[in-house]
Amino acid sequence: MSKHKPSSACNSFLAAAHSRRSLLRVGGLGLLGLTIPKILRAEEKPAAAPWTSPEKALKAIAPRAKSVIFLYQFGGPSHIDMFDMKPDAPEGIRGPHKGISSNVPGLPVSEHLPRVAKIMDKVTLIRSMTHTMKNHNSASYYALTGHAPPVDDIRLKDTLDLFPAYGSVVSRLAPSSGEVPTSVSYPYLIRDGAVTPGQHASFLGKANDPFFFSQDPNSPDFALPELSLPSDLSIGRLEERRELQKLIDRQSRILDQSAAARGLDDYYTKALAMLNSTKLRDAFNLSAEKPALRDAYGRHTYGQSLLLSRRLVEAGAKFITVYFSDSIGGQSFTSGGWDTHGFNNTHMYPIVEKYHLPITNQTLPTLLNDLEDRGLLDTTLVLWMGEFGRTPKINSQASRDHWPQCYTVLLAGGGVKRGFVYGASDKNGAYPAKDPVRPDDLAATVFYLLGIDPSTQVRGLGDRPVNISDGKPVMDILA
Repeated sequence: MSKHKPSSACNSFLAAAHSRRSLLRVGGLGLLGLTIPKILRAEEKPAAAPWTSPEKALKAIAPRAKSVIFLYQFGGPSHIDMFDMKPDAPEGIRGPHKGISSNVPGLPVSEHLPRVAKIMDKVTLIRSMTHTMKNHNSASYYALTGHAPPVDDIRLKDTLDLFPAYGSVVSRLAPSSGEVPTSVSYPYLIRDGAVTPGQHASFLGKANDPFFFSQDPNSPDFALPELSLPSDLSIGRLEERRELQKLIDRQSRILDQSAAARGLDDYYTKALAMLNSTKLRDAFNLSAEKPALRDAYGRHTYGQSLLLSRRLVEAGAKFITVYFSDSIGGQSFTSGGWDTHGFNNTHMYPIVEKYHLPITNQTLPTLLNDLEDRGLLDTTLVLWMGEFGRTPKINSQASRDHWPQCYTVLLAGGGVKRGFVYGASDKNGAYPAKDPVRPDDLAATVFYLLGIDPSTQVRGLGDRPVNISDGKPVMDILA
């Protein structure tokens, strides 16, 4: 009779756990909000080991940016009503908002963004972004990874054959030194029905996952239990962990450590480093900031999230992703993303006037000015964008629908020009009139600014070589 063999998933977990015994002794599985079932599920489909092709080795590219703050506007803000206004278009296209002059001649913005108007000399606008994905999950995956999804479908699911998040690529190819994580994302896991792909490391392995947390930075008791050792343990819990340790000791002698297990081992190594990081703990201590500055950012989740992003840049994180909302939104005046179609007797303009535009008008200028005042803007790339824009034609609900064919993204700092506009839309804001830019090209630009060759190859699922980007950097926007 053959002996029963542990499953490959169990092998992966036990092998990793064997090398992290000290973590278990202090309750390590709870440090990052993990449990055994979660780890086992994560290891059911082991990822291929990341790899850089000798034929596509990193070229010597001088980095212009040390860090990126990616402000993801889930739901799709309207380009025509913010940064690419069309005052001469017909009434059913131009919308009810008027433009106001900014501090860059010939570059107006919405009348509901007066503070943003004062920082347009710090930014580059790309007004010719374009693709064809009309569903939130498909378009967001494209925006978060720079790779087109296999299908444009609301049911697009998160699988290991899809590409990793920007920050995970950076973590793989240009990791931060020291104990601060390279990539951090918060305070939401976004979804439109299914979880939106492109928020983690995918086939690059768990070791390159962003450090994610969902605690609200605006909460009075904001803290990260992931970074805290348990103050006390019950006798029962200690006994359970002692028995688990015995099991690991018995099994570890006969287990081979797989590539997937090594990835998990690296993940725990980083977790231990974070536990001992005074620098990271200090970064999360928002109470150290002056109350006036916290007020300037806004005493709400998004405002305090942006303040935290600046502190993470100072601590040494390289790629920080802040999600505006966990949902696409649509009907609420106090929460949700930018998906304001107009339904159930709600309309786009009252919602964005009361919620989305005021938050943007408060937070974006505060962040850029704060970075500038601290000498950080030139080395920190700020990227503000959604998954698509909004239809030029206003619909029957006095709102605008999804429109990926042409939209605007905003960049600032990190080696891009100031007070600059690249590309242009046609007279109605419907299609690029010149210099179209795909999400692939934007991704290549971000990697280039960080000093990463966009043509670098890694090993995807099935050990196949894949490019981290299939686009070309938009060199004309570089300072």
